Amino acid sequence: MTTDWTPRIVALDIDGTLLKWVDGQDEEYETIPPRVHAAVHRALDDGAHVVLASGRSPHGMTRIADLLGLPRDGEERLWIVASNGAVLFRYPPMEVVHEETFDASSAVAAVLEHHPEALVAVEERGIGGYRVNRVFPDGELSGEQLITEVHDIVGEPVSRVIIRDPQATAEDFVELAARLGLHGTDYVVGWTAWMDLSPVGVSKASGLQHVADELGLSAADVLAIGDGRNDIEMLRWAGRGVAMAQAVEEVREAADAVTGTVYDDGAAVEIERWFG
Repeated sequence: MTTDWTPRIVALDIDGTLLKWVDGQDEEYETIPPRVHAAVHRALDDGAHVVLASGRSPHGMTRIADLLGLPRDGEERLWIVASNGAVLFRYPPMEVVHEETFDASSAVAAVLEHHPEALVAVEERGIGGYRVNRVFPDGELSGEQLITEVHDIVGEPVSRVIIRDPQATAEDFVELAARLGLHGTDYVVGWTAWMDLSPVGVSKASGLQHVADELGLSAADVLAIGDGRNDIEMLRWAGRGVAMAQAVEEVREAADAVTGTVYDDGAAVEIERWFG
C-alpha cells in the first residue's frame, strides 16, 4: 500500500467496533462515542462512502445509521450490508436491493442433534423481529420474538439462521461446526455459543463487493474495520483490513493492522489516519 492511498469506502462493523459491548445490550445502551462520530463525518467530508457491515438484521442497523446521522441532508442514501452479507439495502427508506437465501433445514437439524436445547431464530422483517423456537436472553435480539416451531422457522429458504446455546461456549460451537462440516452452508461463531448459518460463499466481503461494484470501485479502495470472526473475510478482502485490539487472535491475524480497542475509540483512531 502506497503512502498516498486514501480509502474510497470505509466499511464498519457495529458491535465491538462502533459500539462498546454491554451485558444485556439493548437500544438504550446503543451510543456512538463522540470521537467515532466525528471521525465518520470527517471521512464523509473528504468524499468517502461509509458502509455499515454487520451480522445484525436490517431492522437492527437502521438505528445505528440514525445515531451516526447518516445519510446527511442532501447526500445519497446509505448502502448497508446486513445479516453477514446476505441482505443488502439502501436507507432511508429501507429498500432491499439484494438478498441471498438458502435451505438451512439440514444444517439446523445437525446442530440440534448435538445441542437439542439450543435456541433458533430467523429474521422476520414483516414484524421487525424474529421467529424463534424459544425466547432468547434479554438484549440478544432486537424487535419482537414470535414463537414458532423449528420446522416452520426453516421450512422455506432463509437469509440467515441464528443458533444459540446459553449453556455452551464459543469453543464448543467452533469444534462442533468443524466436526459436522455443515455441507451446503457457511457458518460463523460469535463471542459466545452463537452460530450464524448463511448461504455458501456469502459474507460481509461478498456483500461489500456488490456495493463496490455499484459504486464503480474495488476492494483495493476499501478500509474495513471489525472485531469478530464474521469480519475475517471482510478484513482479508479489503485493501486495508483493520482489527480492533480486543478481537480474538484469528481475527487479528486476518488483518493488515490492529487499532485500539473499542473502549479506546480504536475505529476513530484508524479513520483519523486517513482523513482530516
